[in-house]
Amino acid sequence: MSLPRILDKYRSDIEAEIKSVINSRESGLYEMMRYHLGWIDENGRPVQIGAGKAVRPALCLFSCEAAGKDYHVALPAAAALELVHNFSLIHDDIQDNDRERRHRPTVWTIWGKAQAINAGTAMRILANVALARLERDGITIDKRCRVGERLDEITLKLIEGQYLDISYEERFDITVKDYLMMIEGKTVALLSGSMEIGAMLGTDNPEMISAFRDAGHQLGLAFQIRDDILGIWGDEKETGKPAGNDIRRRKKSFPVVYGMENTSGALKHELIEIYMFSSLDEGEVSRVLEILEGCKAREAAQRMVESYCGSAKQILHGLPISAQAKDEADELIDFLIGREF
Repeated sequence: MSLPRILDKYRSDIEAEIKSVINSRESGLYEMMRYHLGWIDENGRPVQIGAGKAVRPALCLFSCEAAGKDYHVALPAAAALELVHNFSLIHDDIQDNDRERRHRPTVWTIWGKAQAINAGTAMRILANVALARLERDGITIDKRCRVGERLDEITLKLIEGQYLDISYEERFDITVKDYLMMIEGKTVALLSGSMEIGAMLGTDNPEMISAFRDAGHQLGLAFQIRDDILGIWGDEKETGKPAGNDIRRRKKSFPVVYGMENTSGALKHELIEIYMFSSLDEGEVSRVLEILEGCKAREAAQRMVESYCGSAKQILHGLPISAQAKDEADELIDFLIGREF
């Protein structure tokens, strides 16, 4: 499955901007960041691993350009958003005890949790350093301050979502409404904020800025729920993780929460009882899959993905943006609906 044009179009500029922020700094602290971003191996040798799809910075640059400005003026903000995203990934890996990301060991498994916390925290501060570069392209101090305030608010929402996610681990009364509240912080805020900040740098029209933010909100919901589908039913060759992996980790992702809410009696009791175990064997994983298939959790999740993506398309098609921008947005949204990685 090839990447949509939006994700290819801006990739080299995004990476160059992030490298210009990090590579002028020397210490083992920044080596951990370079490793996490896929630029070097654990011994400091250059590699070309890739640091994910860079959806958030690409959406920022797309929104800026679609709103009417040359996207280059938003590159500092795009770099900042990607640094915030990666700060959260480093810390999430520690909190979740995840030993692998993007098919190789996580930062904490190589350098230890204490140093990984340092790397993640420093990456969040570097996001502010990146954002300060908006001055070079003549962005007014008032707008720079508003963008900085939004980035701080987005980061707080992200951490609030992570707080809820961890707090849900020992609860078995989580509803779909609870789940959506959690991902609105953990995932949606940064995707929505990426489009909002891009639009802020591309126009002063508050209605357009609000519309880009709302489209990003819909895309964020779709993105996370599709991620949850892949975490259970994804192809290991594409995701790098075995099918049912999120069940083994006892994650209360959308399909599981839906299953808990849409089964009753003995089936509901069995699903909750399995999730109360400290670890699951393959028989228990298979049984959870059977229960989820029985209540059509996968189909329900995919319907929500398609509904949110449809809403995002409707919002963007209602904006006074170019036909090319609408086509590029449609291509990205269609990719998100059916992505396998």
